[in-house]
Amino acid sequence: MPRLLTNPYLLLTLTALFWSGNMVLGRGIRADVPPMALAFWRWAIAFLLVLPLALPHLKSQWQLLKQGWRPVLVLGLLGVGGYNTFAYLALQTTTATNAVLLNSFIPVATIAISWAFLGKRLTPLAATGVVISLIGAMTIVARGDLDVLLHLALNSGDLWMLGAVAIWAIYTVGLAWRPAGVHPMLMLAAFTTVGLAALFPAYLWEIAEGRTINVHLGSLASLAYVGIFPSFVGYIFYNRGVAEVGANKASLFIHLMPVFGTLLSVVFLGEIPHAYHYAGIALIFVGIWLTMKKG
Repeated sequence: MPRLLTNPYLLLTLTALFWSGNMVLGRGIRADVPPMALAFWRWAIAFLLVLPLALPHLKSQWQLLKQGWRPVLVLGLLGVGGYNTFAYLALQTTTATNAVLLNSFIPVATIAISWAFLGKRLTPLAATGVVISLIGAMTIVARGDLDVLLHLALNSGDLWMLGAVAIWAIYTVGLAWRPAGVHPMLMLAAFTTVGLAALFPAYLWEIAEGRTINVHLGSLASLAYVGIFPSFVGYIFYNRGVAEVGANKASLFIHLMPVFGTLLSVVFLGEIPHAYHYAGIALIFVGIWLTMKKG
């Protein structure tokens, strides 16, 4: 990995950028690519990319992987088979705004689970940072209007997204139990194998229901993007970031997704940022800075 990409905070920032694009695409191509197909082919592409990098480590580290099969099974089901599938199902019936807003509660859920099961607590300064960054994320998603939050109506898609939030928080905390000494590429390949095994029957059921991919350049390009960046590169970066800074700090970078969503809208859609965008972005960065401060 190039020296610049050894900084865990840069890795987590890039992950948030890749995942922001994933949310936008998941909503944008929902009519052309059904949710199970999107989840399955996303990870099938990622598996093809990671396999050549994982195989050289398989023989020497097979016993380590075999001894830690339980956390590998659980983490693969949660991180690969669960979170993205739930999120894509959510985006069928809820807006991208609702999805991103609910996704912003991942750091809070992660911290709560870390406290309940691992006894890990934040310093008062770090806790303040979490609250400030959450307010910043909600400011952007609600477009600076408190009335949007007060009149937010939840539907079935929002419930799927809440399930995705819980799954990702458990996955992030659960990374502490992944088998030690296993190469990151082999670990990702193992997670992906478990996830694909879980997704395949659901994908076949979706096809049997008559829901298939509308194949064209846009849908194929979207599948290539979600397979390469949010899945293959993003998961490597996120897992490395969690290992370096811990689950609580790493999960906080989820709050950058509304920031990148705003920037992507400016670049690709020509949208003009408003005052609430700047206010929300400033609050998010202040919150992250406070959380990263020592003492």
